[in-house]
Amino acid sequence: MGNMFGKEKPLKEQLRENKRMITRAIRELDRETRSLQKEEQRLTIEIKKMARENQMKAVKIMARDLVRTRQYVTRFIEMRSQLQGCALKLQTVKTHAAMADAMSSTALAMKKMNKAVDVPAINKMMAEFERENMKAEMMQEMMGDAMDDVMDNDEEEEDRIVGQVLDEIGIDMSEGIPNAPEMGLATATSNGPLKDDGGKVAVGVGENGGTNGAAGG
Repeated sequence: MGNMFGKEKPLKEQLRENKRMITRAIRELDRETRSLQKEEQRLTIEIKKMARENQMKAVKIMARDLVRTRQYVTRFIEMRSQLQGCALKLQTVKTHAAMADAMSSTALAMKKMNKAVDVPAINKMMAEFERENMKAEMMQEMMGDAMDDVMDNDEEEEDRIVGQVLDEIGIDMSEGIPNAPEMGLATATSNGPLKDDGGKVAVGVGENGGTNGAAGG
C-alpha cells in the first residue's frame, strides 16, 4: 500500500517483513521435511514387507520412490540452511542499521551540546573565578594579620594595665613580686615596714597575720 502512493517503506519495516517471510518459508520447509521423513519410514517398512513376500517388481518401484524421497529431504535441509543464512544476514543488516542510527543520534546530540557550550564564556568565568578566589585569599590573609595585631595590642594593653596596678601598690615588676615572708620574719615586720633600696615599700606580714604596707615616695 505504501509503494502505491509513492512512499517508500522504512528500512526497519522492510527488514521486519523480509524476516517474517523467511521465517514462514523455513516453517513450511520443516513441515515438508517431516512429512517426507514419515513417507521414507513408510516406504522402508513396505519395501521390507514386499521383499519378504518376494514381490521384487514392487520392491524396485518403492525403492525408486525411497531414493527420490531421500533426495528431496536432503534438498529441503539445504534450502532451510540457506534461508537460515539469509535470516542471519538480515539480522546483521538490522544490527548495523541500529548502530548507524545510534551513532547518528549521538553525533547530533554532541553537535547540539558543542553549540550550546560557549567556550569563551567559560574561559571568562574561570578567569573571574580565579581572580575572585585570589581576592578572597588576600582578604583572609589581611584579616588574619589584623587579628594577630589586635591580639598583640591586647597583650601590650594588658601588660601596661598590670604594670600600672603594681606601681600603684608599690611593687616593682623589674625586681619581681616578692615571696610571702616566713613566720620567722614576723618580729621584724611587726616593728615596722621593710624598705628596699629603691625606696619602695615591700609587703610584709604583721603579728596579727594582716598585711602592712605603704606607698613609697
